[in-house]
Amino acid sequence: MARFKFTALDAKGKEVHGEIDADTQSMAVARIREKQYFPTKVEELAAGGAGAVPAKKTAAKGGALQMELKLPKFLQGGVKAKQLTTFTRQMSTLVNAGLPLMRALRVLQRQEKNPALRDAVSQMAESIESGSTFAEALAAHPKIFDRLFVNMVKAGEIGGVLDVVLSRLAEFQEKAEKIKGKVKSAMTYPIVVLIMALSILMFLMTYIVPKFADIFGDLMGGKGMPMLTQFVMNASSVMVHRFPLVLAALVVLVVIVQLMAKTDKGRYGLDQFKLHAPVFGTLISKNSISRFTRTLGTLMSAGVPVLQALNIVKETVGNEVISKAVVTIHDAVKEGENMAPPIASSKVFPPMVVSMVEVGEETGALPDMLMKIADSYDDDVDNAVAAMTSIIEPLLIIFLAVVVGTIVIALFMPLVSIIGGLSG
Repeated sequence: MARFKFTALDAKGKEVHGEIDADTQSMAVARIREKQYFPTKVEELAAGGAGAVPAKKTAAKGGALQMELKLPKFLQGGVKAKQLTTFTRQMSTLVNAGLPLMRALRVLQRQEKNPALRDAVSQMAESIESGSTFAEALAAHPKIFDRLFVNMVKAGEIGGVLDVVLSRLAEFQEKAEKIKGKVKSAMTYPIVVLIMALSILMFLMTYIVPKFADIFGDLMGGKGMPMLTQFVMNASSVMVHRFPLVLAALVVLVVIVQLMAKTDKGRYGLDQFKLHAPVFGTLISKNSISRFTRTLGTLMSAGVPVLQALNIVKETVGNEVISKAVVTIHDAVKEGENMAPPIASSKVFPPMVVSMVEVGEETGALPDMLMKIADSYDDDVDNAVAAMTSIIEPLLIIFLAVVVGTIVIALFMPLVSIIGGLSG
């Protein structure tokens, strides 16, 4: 009988380490599962000592041994959402084409360029070979695959529709990336204009205005300057001589906001402000509702039980206000109520969402109705982004014109007074 060292997850997702005696690795995995653990790594201990772990080798063609070189984890970087989306779509395509899961993973491992994702796929393949399910192998990498991903795959494995679930996951990720890409591209031009405006303002206030201040001080003698000119001079003086203090105040403000975001009340308050913020509030609200309905609809259509799906949505919706509303919905559904009444009482969701959920429950097509709500709100987000961009661009140009114009007028007013004095 051999001794095996294992790493596993308990029912709450906490990592557990230990050792177990078994004749084979498969029997070790079975015994670990009997303890209600989900094994993610099982290795036979070397005969030389309890703590020794056998070195891994990779077999090359012709039977020769090939050393596997890996970068340290801190140099590998993370896995971007776009890379994960591509991986999911490729996995879906291979499984739909009839390839066995293990072969599909090995194919993707060979062609994957991201070191972190390639390493994760390799470890997943090893876990599955050791007897783990695909969902258990995914759960061992929470930084790459979130609970939504893991639970959908788990539901697909139980229902025997893994290919369908992977396809839906890929569609979900692609739509999320599409919306994110549209928002980023729409905000690129306004951000460039704002950076240029602030750069011009800094140049004028720190280089041009101080030179005029010295000139006016010599030419006007003891005479006072116009109020607008004095205001611009004072602002310039603060930016030149007290810039470190201004910068420190901004840093302190950012730190305070970040500390607030780490507390429950602070995070709730910030998310409440985001939902009701001028201009951007409507966009954030519609995007959050779209994320909620699409995530819930995707989970339910994959066969995840509604209470489990609501628990997952609560953690992935990305807004504390909506997350608390989801907790209320979960508790109501747990007591046997329909979903529509608690959605209406939360006062977070518009009447249209409540009505469509109600119709979905009555017709027994709630997952499809949730996806239709998400599609509708995605279109609204597209329109809101386009409208916001068309408003922001002229506002930024007007802002730049007003700021530069005010500085120019403030500098010309003393010149007019000086020229008038010389003429007299």
